Amino acid sequence: MKPIRAALSLCLFLTLPLLAAHAAPVDGAKVFATNCAMCHSVSPDMQALAGPGLFNVLGRRVAGVPGYAYSKALAAAGAAGRTWTARELDRYLLDPGSYAPGTTMPVNVADGESRAALVAWLGTVRGKQAAPAASSGSTPTSASASAQDGWSADRPGRIHEVRADRLARPFATPSAGNSPQTVARPAGVAPSVPDGFEANLWATDPDRGRLLVKAPNGDLFMSSMPKRLIKVFRSSTGERADTVSVFAKDLNRPFGFAFWPVGAEPRYLYVAYVNSIVRFPYRNGDLVASAEPEVVVPTLVAAPGSHTTRTLAFSADGKTMFVSVGSASNIGERIGARPDEPLPAWEAKHGVGGAWGEETDRGVVLAFDPDGGNRRTHATGLRNCVGMYRHPATGDLFCSVNERDLLGDNLPPDYLTRVPAGSFFGWPWYYIGRNEEPRLKGIRPDLRDKARTPDLLVTAHSAPLGMVVYEAGGAARNRFPAEYHGDMFLALHGSWNRTTRTGSKVVRVFMKDGVPAGKYQDFMTGFVVSDREVWGRPSSVAVQDDGSLLVVDDVTGEIWRVSPTAAGAAR
Repeated sequence: MKPIRAALSLCLFLTLPLLAAHAAPVDGAKVFATNCAMCHSVSPDMQALAGPGLFNVLGRRVAGVPGYAYSKALAAAGAAGRTWTARELDRYLLDPGSYAPGTTMPVNVADGESRAALVAWLGTVRGKQAAPAASSGSTPTSASASAQDGWSADRPGRIHEVRADRLARPFATPSAGNSPQTVARPAGVAPSVPDGFEANLWATDPDRGRLLVKAPNGDLFMSSMPKRLIKVFRSSTGERADTVSVFAKDLNRPFGFAFWPVGAEPRYLYVAYVNSIVRFPYRNGDLVASAEPEVVVPTLVAAPGSHTTRTLAFSADGKTMFVSVGSASNIGERIGARPDEPLPAWEAKHGVGGAWGEETDRGVVLAFDPDGGNRRTHATGLRNCVGMYRHPATGDLFCSVNERDLLGDNLPPDYLTRVPAGSFFGWPWYYIGRNEEPRLKGIRPDLRDKARTPDLLVTAHSAPLGMVVYEAGGAARNRFPAEYHGDMFLALHGSWNRTTRTGSKVVRVFMKDGVPAGKYQDFMTGFVVSDREVWGRPSSVAVQDDGSLLVVDDVTGEIWRVSPTAAGAAR
């Protein structure tokens, strides 16, 4: 098929308002379900989620529901008396990060017609605002959580082991609504790292990109979904980024990207948008895209909302492109007990355990040929594989998975795992192997013994994201000690559904022959101020050619460089 150019896509986008006059009106309730329902309710009797309920939102004071971690900008707007009018909501939904810098809301609604339908529908949703529950409104305590797994005990060198045979019971604790309040990094404070290492500021990114990937020539590429661009960072010494360039802008919420062909001389940079995949011509050293992108996969899913990050990776031989697509909901509670066709026929097309309805091709890793053809399902049952990575030695595909919410402080663990072809990891009907989701009890007993147990469990609600295997050549002047080689570094972003906060750190995953060995160790900590406040949330990691480790904090936009001290390098 002849390539579709981005210019054509732009023309189509600009003509949508004209076509809309002849199309069915947009359903605001559906826009809410696919973009907002993961974090907000419209029912006064629904359990607290990551964000405040949106019933009665029109006319309500901005940041007016107590108990939520509003950004300082949003709280200031409310303190100044600003209220949510249709116009204000439209501005916020178009670009939350510009409207309220520091906001934790990751989703925007780019299409004007969809925003208008959503705002109009929210204006009809009414109900009595209940007082916030203690778990979401008051200062959290450790009474309902395992304090020993929380941030206050974090320190470089601390070892964690989360075992599948020692899981908490469902609903053993109340389910907290504890989104982190972001505060400024205290003056003179840097993250804590092990003895023998030091952390120094490598760059500050005002666009607060999240995913960092090293190009074959050593340049570092980073995507920013809120700002819709991709940047290149280059360091002549390794100590600081001294060249920063916008590679491409005005993109459709880019997240994952990968270079192809695999190896030293790529010809393309593939980029995953929220609902498509494009590729830019690329040669080593390019700081700015030389041409408009070519559309490789025009559509990934029918409804692209809710979990919107899409991560890319290529197989070691370059013949398969993997794309992760997170779920549209917490546990698929709206899809019903069966698809519209017999299960065997459905699973023949969508994989064992493939969900249906709004969750069709969600919670999966899809596979394509590099030209976008030969679409198939690689793996299923992965609620949100935010981080995806090909192991450089074994070729195994890895996912870091953010598991489901509202089962309690300590359930279920998040995880890191290899993802072989045809594997099923349980979502939404099971978790961590054969453990049945109590809210979907009895729906899919046929899948009980088909759910694969992940390789490494991570403390619940840690929100693992980016990962990298530590490799550095013998000539690398900032090479880590030998015991780190072959282990994996994993960024834990931290989540909202735990009373005693965890995450907001980088951990070292112990590996044996390319497989997680069952334990992980705190490596970079110190980003958390209290159970309510953090100044940083690591999102991505990469290893520079000089052997140093880069860590992205998408709250401050700071990129930290970790390297051995002279004493550490001599070990």
